[in-house]
Amino acid sequence: MLSKPVIKGTRIPVEIILRKLSQNISIGKILQDYPHLTRKDIQAALEYAAESVHGEEVHLLRAVK
Repeated sequence: MLSKPVIKGTRIPVEIILRKLSQNISIGKILQDYPHLTRKDIQAALEYAAESVHGEEVHLLRAVK
């Protein structure tokens, strides 16, 4: 079984932080909701996401009508 990447020292998946940011939830609000996280933790999640897609090939798909 593969595990999801989590914020170091927590059980919070990186995916949750990325999803909240993609929903325009502010870093301040995330830090309120998860008071044990720091701005550095959120930055690390973003850096992890950027690194994980670095060098990936992108293939555009046509929409099916």
